Amino acid sequence: MIADFTGARQTTLKQSVVISGTGVHSGQAASLILHPADADNGIVFIVKNDARHEVRIPADFRAISNVMLCTVLSNGEGACVATVEHLMAALRGVGVDNVDIEVDAGEIPIMDGSAEPFVEAVLEAGVRPLARPRRFIRVLKPVHIQDGDASAALEPYDGFHLDVEIDFDTPVIGRQRWAGDLNPQVFLRALSRARTFGFMKDVEMLWKAGRALGSSLENTVAIADDRVVNPEGLRYKDEFVRHKALDAVGDLSLAGAPLLGKYRSYRGGHRINAMVLEALHADPSAWTVVETDVERPRHREVSHADISWGATMPAFAADRS
Repeated sequence: MIADFTGARQTTLKQSVVISGTGVHSGQAASLILHPADADNGIVFIVKNDARHEVRIPADFRAISNVMLCTVLSNGEGACVATVEHLMAALRGVGVDNVDIEVDAGEIPIMDGSAEPFVEAVLEAGVRPLARPRRFIRVLKPVHIQDGDASAALEPYDGFHLDVEIDFDTPVIGRQRWAGDLNPQVFLRALSRARTFGFMKDVEMLWKAGRALGSSLENTVAIADDRVVNPEGLRYKDEFVRHKALDAVGDLSLAGAPLLGKYRSYRGGHRINAMVLEALHADPSAWTVVETDVERPRHREVSHADISWGATMPAFAADRS
């Protein structure tokens, strides 16, 4: 069973589930345990700091400390967890609101480069409703961000709509666009299996920088000159833009609650996804919190203050995704 983005009640897992793999940047073994959590807990990463003490880092845009190649969350005091976007996309994609994520390393495993293995783990654990109504962040007026050639906007919409466009100077990718109303069925069918991708010409530079040490053809679509290197080819003919849309689902899930709005991005990435959330919340008149009426399926407005955010975190680093 999977939940709905606009279901009346908050959800969590029926039981804990373990996920193990390799960190795409560290190249080291990485595993995590997803635990059921109470209503209003939200999604929280549990990591160890330098003193090996457990630290709780909420899955919140204010905890973003780096967006270079992946999305990194931090408590601002040294504890961090990297590459959260695919796992976050899976949780939002199947409608899970509350879960504690126990992480044994500083990075979420890359698995096959998509959200599908995380979705399978969540469905194996099962999703169950809780007694509390689900809260949403409703976009009330357009918010636009321009960052060089990249742009993004959030607009009012009754539901959650994605419109993602990319434009790469290579015939293998070129200009691609994916747009649609998102619900669990659409996410599973259209986005969940889209893998991360990269260019062979960038690999040596990344290795020298200590990044992408765990990258391989088993978890990345590799592009060399005018061809895809992976023997099996692509999972979708436009897998590249679908993966960017998947990343957007994961990054936008850091809004603090599911979004009711339309998101449009052009040549975007982790950085601009984070920037648009920051811009939205910087203007209290651009959004409101609504709560589902459990007895009668409709949304009712509640106070902004009903979503608590935590401390402001470091500024975003440069995006090269």
